[in-house]
Amino acid sequence: MSRGDGRAKRILILVENLSVPFDRRVWQESRALVDAGYEVDVICPMGTKRDTERHTKIEGVRIHRYPLVAATGGPAGYVREYGLALWHTFRIAMRIGFRRRFDAVHACNPPDILFLPVVWMKARRTRFVFDHHDLVPELFQSRFGEGKRWLLAGSRWAERMTFFLADGVISTNESYRRAAIDRGGMNPDDVQVVRSAPDLRRFDAAVPNPARKRGKPLMAAYLGVMAPQDGVDYALRALATLRAERDDFHAVFVGGGDALDDLRILSADLGLDDCVEFTGRVSDEELAEVLATADVGLAPDPLNPLNDVSTMNKIMEYMALEVPIVSFDLVEARVSAGDAAVYATPNDEAEFAALLGSLFDDPGRRAEMVQIGLARVSGELSWDVSATNLVGFYDRLLGVER
Repeated sequence: MSRGDGRAKRILILVENLSVPFDRRVWQESRALVDAGYEVDVICPMGTKRDTERHTKIEGVRIHRYPLVAATGGPAGYVREYGLALWHTFRIAMRIGFRRRFDAVHACNPPDILFLPVVWMKARRTRFVFDHHDLVPELFQSRFGEGKRWLLAGSRWAERMTFFLADGVISTNESYRRAAIDRGGMNPDDVQVVRSAPDLRRFDAAVPNPARKRGKPLMAAYLGVMAPQDGVDYALRALATLRAERDDFHAVFVGGGDALDDLRILSADLGLDDCVEFTGRVSDEELAEVLATADVGLAPDPLNPLNDVSTMNKIMEYMALEVPIVSFDLVEARVSAGDAAVYATPNDEAEFAALLGSLFDDPGRRAEMVQIGLARVSGELSWDVSATNLVGFYDRLLGVER
């Protein structure tokens, strides 16, 4: 691989939403770039129970972390969180950026204000890449409604500035790519789809554990963030509807988020405490065990401006671990899962419950859906395809010849 000046090209990745390597997409991107011969540094927050070292190097990736408390209490909490994150990101980027110039800085949203620490780096001929994980205006609209107009206006301005400064955009799906082109004004040649996809090798050792079912013959599982826009409350109400008809299932909810405490209260109010379990965030090994045991995966994301066009990582991981899916009928949910899922009318909890019950009662159909899902995540939607797209994008952007 020729690099012009003989040195490895250097990429700085900025993340605010999660620690690394806990942020699975960012970690996979970092490893793919290192494997392709790039040098990679990551600036991200520290975790609470993992990823707690301030500075470390893992599998060739240099990681620089800072302390951060996640937002609580509405918009004011986000202002505090993002302000602190910006300060730490700028401080660390200045420190490591003056020692060695980076060829590209790769900013992952949310939030869309990570362009602010990048401006001085662009003045030093560093290319700016926007890794578009979330449509933040739609995220705030879905979470807070129209009542926080100042927040929505600010998020739209930040998105416009990010697109304006970006030399290239990485989109998680075609819907996001279209947003970058249509409302971001990006040249289509500068926007590359790199879909989030599970690394199937993570789950090679996954073994079902029947004890997870708590003595019941059937089990449903949910994996993911538990924020107000994620629809876990829809899943709980659907389970309560199904529970009124049958008592042969257990449900495990894996993940954390600022709605978790409210969801535990809702579960108790619905009389589900004896058949619903909340694990919080767990290790990869425990996650794999839960999903390997599950008979059906729950994707209860309701129809809203964000969810309809977003790729849900839970759907990809369900397919990787051979779990058929029940989902609301969203555009990108169908793109991801195809016939590996059954689809309820958006936000219709009764239909969601009925479809879940029908899958519980049809092991033959579940087996067919498992094979469809495996074919998708090991073929056209595999991480190998995404990694090839990512490395090809950077090779073009930075003039690397292989």
